[in-house]
This record gives sequence, structure tokens and C-alpha cells, in this order.
Amino acid sequence: MGSGYKALAGRARKMRGAPLVEIVGLFEPWIGGAFSGGEGTSRQRLFSSAQVFWLFLSQVLGSDKSCRETVRKWLGWLAVHRGQVASPNTAAYCKARKRLPEEELVKIDDGLVAKLEAVEAEEDRWLGRRVKVVDGSSLSMPDTEENQGFYPQPRGQKPGCGFPVMRVVALFSLATGTLLALAKDPLAVHERTLFRRLWKRLEPGEVVLGDRGFNSFADLYWLGVAGVDSVMRKHQRRGAGSKRRRRLGKNDWLLDWFKTGPCPHWLSPEEWRSMPETLIVREIICAVDIPGFRSESFVVVTTLLDPIAFPKRAFAQLYRRRWRAELHLRDMKIALGMDILRCKSPDMVHKELRMFAIAYNLIRAFMLDSARAHTACLDRISFKGTLSTLRQWAPLFLDRGTHNEAHSEILRLLLFYLARDLLPQRHNRIEPRARKRRPKNYALLTRPRSIFNDCPHRNRYRRTLS
Repeated sequence: MGSGYKALAGRARKMRGAPLVEIVGLFEPWIGGAFSGGEGTSRQRLFSSAQVFWLFLSQVLGSDKSCRETVRKWLGWLAVHRGQVASPNTAAYCKARKRLPEEELVKIDDGLVAKLEAVEAEEDRWLGRRVKVVDGSSLSMPDTEENQGFYPQPRGQKPGCGFPVMRVVALFSLATGTLLALAKDPLAVHERTLFRRLWKRLEPGEVVLGDRGFNSFADLYWLGVAGVDSVMRKHQRRGAGSKRRRRLGKNDWLLDWFKTGPCPHWLSPEEWRSMPETLIVREIICAVDIPGFRSESFVVVTTLLDPIAFPKRAFAQLYRRRWRAELHLRDMKIALGMDILRCKSPDMVHKELRMFAIAYNLIRAFMLDSARAHTACLDRISFKGTLSTLRQWAPLFLDRGTHNEAHSEILRLLLFYLARDLLPQRHNRIEPRARKRRPKNYALLTRPRSIFNDCPHRNRYRRTLS
């Protein structure tokens, strides 16, 4: 027992700080030095924090995100580069992931976001203003008692027949597509509540762009107090509490919004009383004259009141770009595989979510580098194509270091091919939300699996649309 432990500790000392997966050479320039310090006095383990971080990142970026495949990859590296053998059991790796401090992951993500924000060019801004887009979505996770206690399933589902659901609200940079911040809570919490937690990531002089779910009198006022302007779609219930003040042009008005209703629960009575009774906003009616589009018109409300500095037409174009936030979330959930989280405890779910944010921003970093190096349109570089390319090219960076000629040449070719493989321009493309591929004819789970009885002759039924 003692000699076996000494041998294990000796292998751990030899491997400490060594790159275990090929993505180290690919991403180290962006997040180099992750978990580089603070382990000198800890006990010798087979999985150090740095090794676990890179393995966890490769697991999130991989097509099969199982712990077994990640450990198999590590065993292969261990056999080829160290001539050593270890247990294929995933328990040690899973325990090492659990020990990974979430605070360090937050630091790594914040450092990566700061680097991506620093490369944003002045010409990428909208009328000289930096725009940040907010949007919300939901994620599911394994049906465990811990997850259900933290993120309960929807009330309409029977116990044992649903999955825990997390609501998330993401803040993106409109210019670069960077995921700036992420707020999370149970499904019952409104997206607007989560958005308020992200206000600390907004700077004076910036513009926040969102849909009607984030639009309210109090939110627009307090964002304005912080020096942040808003461009949002008008909520359908905001009608009686407003009055036109002055006409700025066709379908362009200055309005007085009245403070109506009781004090919101997120404000103190003193803060509510300190707010003015009216708020001056600008209302713009944008017509949609594109055949096949569902909406014929929509109303944008903004606190940017100057019609000379901010013409009406610019708002219609800006709000249409809000759809990019939906596409960014689709990239994270579908292309990257974040739609269904895989960890079985809330603490690990939070770490997994943070690793997905780091992985997403690393992919956006390569897209941005490729667009800048080859004067390509960033919006036409495919996220899925970039992810697939990085997966296939990552082994070429294995053990090449990050500051030599071979590494630089491979990186140059990688960025070149990303810029050459552009998405076609599909202006005003109609994409109905319908599926051509039929799902398998399985019954829905309407009872807990332990007491569910499958119908023995279910294949005889033919379901038709009414």
C-alpha cells in the first residue's frame, strides 16, 4: 500500500504542470498560466488543478462530453508521452473536478473577457457607442434530488417525469459576440430580475439592447441614472401609462411615461418615492415590409432622444441585430452542447456552466482573430465551423509550445482557413420553426419510470395532425 502510493505520488510530481491535452498549445496564449500557482504546498495528486482544468475544458469542447472519454484521452497521453499506466476508473477525475475552485474559473473567464473587450475597434461601435445585448434562455440537467432542490422542474410536470430547469440571462457584446456575463436562477425567477444582476457589467455611455421582457419604467430610469442608455422593444402592456409630448418625425415621438402601479419588490419604498412621476422616452414605430416575416411592425422605446445624432432608421437596423444574441445562445446550446448540462449536483453544474462560458469565448477569440487578420466579416465566420476546425487542428499543436516558428505557422494557416470558409449571405431568409425529421414513435413518460408500463401494441397506432 505504501509503495503503491509513493509510486503514484512520484508520477504526479513528474506530470505537475505538463500539458495533458492538445488544446493547451491551442488556447494557452489566451488563458496561459491558469492554476499556475498556489499548489506548491498541497498534497501530491495524480490530477493537479491545472491538469483538471485543461481536461475539463477539453471535455466541454469535445463532441462526446462523457468523463469516460476524457479519462481515456488522458490515459492515451500518459502512455505515449510518459510510458505510464493508470486506472481507467473515472472516480479520481470526477473528485478532482469537484475540488476545482469556482472562484478561479471566474477569474479565468473575466481575464479572457477583458482581453476580448480590449481588441474591440472604434469602427465596430454603433454611432460611436458600445452596445451590449441581453437575452435569456433555459437549460436542463440530470434529474437528481440535489438538482431538483436547487432548480425545481416546472410545476405542471409530475414528480419523476421531468427534469430540473435553470433560467439563464446572458450579456453579449454586439460588436464581437463575446459572452460578457451570465446570471442564473431557478425557472420561476423572471429574466428581468436576472438582468439586474448584470448591471454591474454595464459602463456609463454604453447602450443596452433587449427585447420587451426587459423593458419597464423603473429599469429604464435606474439604467439612465447609471449613465446607460436603453434600446428595447415596447412592452405590449405599456399603453395607458404614456402620453405623447412632441413629434420628431414620421412614426417618431417623444413620450411621457407615467410611474404607475405599486412599488416593485426589488426597490425600497424610499427608492420608489425618489423616482420622478414621469420619464421622457422616445418611441419609434418601425415598419417591416419584407414578405414572409411574421411581424408587420414593431415599436422601439429608447432613452436616446436626439433625432440628429441618432436617426430613426438606425434604430430599426440596430434592433434587427438584436437577433444575434439569440444566435449566440443557439451556438452555445446546440453547437457547443450546453442545452443539457450533465453534472449531478448544483455546485458542479455551476462549474460546468462556467467552463462552457470559457469555451464559448475561446472560440469567439479565434473567430475574431481570423476576421481581423484577413479582413473578413465576423458575422459570416461560422461558429460551428470554427469549433469543428479547432477540434481537428488541436492535435497539431501538441507539444509544439507557443513561441516557436512551427506553432506560428500552423496558427496562421488555421486563421486563414477560418476566414476562407464564410457563411453565404442570406438576406431576409425565411426559417420556419418546424422540423422535417420525424421523432421516433415513443410514448411520453407520464409516470415515474419505476411504475411506468409500456403499451405492448403501441406500434399499431398512427398519430395524425388534427
